[in-house]
Amino acid sequence: MAEKGSPLAGGAKHYPHTRMQRPANALAGKPCGSPSPRTATFARFEFLESMPMTSRRLVLQHSAALLGTSALGLMLPPGALAQSGKVRIGFMLPYTGTYAQLGVAIENGFRMAIAEQGGKLGGREIEWFKVDDESEPAKGVENASKLVQRDKVDVLVGTVHSGVQMGIQKVARDSGVLTLLPNAGVLAATRALCAPNVFRASYTNSQPTLALGKAMVERGHKKAVWISWKYAAGDEALEGFKESYTKAGGTIVKELGLPFPNVEFQALLTEIAAIKPDAVACFFAGGGAVKFIKDYAAAGLKDKIPLYGSGFLTEGILEAAGPTANGIITTMHYADSLDTPRNKQFRLEYAKRFRMQPDVYAVQGYDAGQLLLKGANAVQGNLGRKSELYKAMEGATIDSPRGRWTMSRAHNPVQDFYLRVVENGENKVIGVAAKGLSDSGAGCRMG
Repeated sequence: MAEKGSPLAGGAKHYPHTRMQRPANALAGKPCGSPSPRTATFARFEFLESMPMTSRRLVLQHSAALLGTSALGLMLPPGALAQSGKVRIGFMLPYTGTYAQLGVAIENGFRMAIAEQGGKLGGREIEWFKVDDESEPAKGVENASKLVQRDKVDVLVGTVHSGVQMGIQKVARDSGVLTLLPNAGVLAATRALCAPNVFRASYTNSQPTLALGKAMVERGHKKAVWISWKYAAGDEALEGFKESYTKAGGTIVKELGLPFPNVEFQALLTEIAAIKPDAVACFFAGGGAVKFIKDYAAAGLKDKIPLYGSGFLTEGILEAAGPTANGIITTMHYADSLDTPRNKQFRLEYAKRFRMQPDVYAVQGYDAGQLLLKGANAVQGNLGRKSELYKAMEGATIDSPRGRWTMSRAHNPVQDFYLRVVENGENKVIGVAAKGLSDSGAGCRMG
């Protein structure tokens, strides 16, 4: 859906890249056709001769102005006229369903970054478009195509769900439209299916757990059980944990899983109790994470076997989980409690603007906006200068509420990951688990 005032909202249609000209014979009140130059000239002469002198003078002055404008257009550099209109930005995010709040937070953060810099990109005004992706992978290609083919967006921002992202990825690679990933961590987007026009501003699914293994071993937990849903995000989180934990000297004594989004954990928790590992590491999120945390405590494991996880285990669910979440340790590229002037400033301004507290999704949207600003300003708003645009984005340093980060060769953030512990309903930062952590980018071939 488009916003009010856009072509799709019933307002006037805009054709910023097309100059519409009235046929010469329309001045003479003749039907539009293809008159000869001679016929058209006489028609205009007869029309002017029949007019009062004052009106005739105005028409001639207007014609001269049009000629001057046309001549000026011929003197402008190639692409200047095509880039003089509004930049068209399309959000493809979840606005309904389970992830609706995440979509809103991402859009809020993105718009805030642009607004802080005057609300323009390289001096150009912006026209906004929105499509609800419904977190439905089967509609990924269709919805992305609406923004690219129907709305003709210059920039596509999306999305949250990794399955939906795969549809966006196909459209982005086929069309070449500049695409910014504000959340989805699917590995392929910046690995085997990477592309020069695709940039991620969040993380890969394996990055948080890639920072987790060493921290666990350093705390004396050298034998662990892994548990997660058996789906892409869970498998990719396991990849990161397995690499970091075994490299640090730890041993995964058992890998447990259940189909997504099953939350019947009792049998698996009984198995964990029987194994008696030093610790448990996991990947769950949302309502499933709340259920797992509560079941873990109810099974009597909370005070016996320390629980670790990807940061999403405790992100946005602490109120629902209550005291059962206390003591859980996670790794994440952001924490609400991050004690830096930049984060405090961001949180204050976001709360003033939107009357709610920001989360990691708002930060990722904000940083996606900052990344686009870096590129657009480098090319003075001419997004058609793609090689220069991409080079500026690749070389950008983003001054983020999460801490400064840069872009890897595969277009994924190189960033710090924090060690956090849940205390009294807050993810409290207790250290840096990994400094300047980069995803491998395995299989990425730009070109």
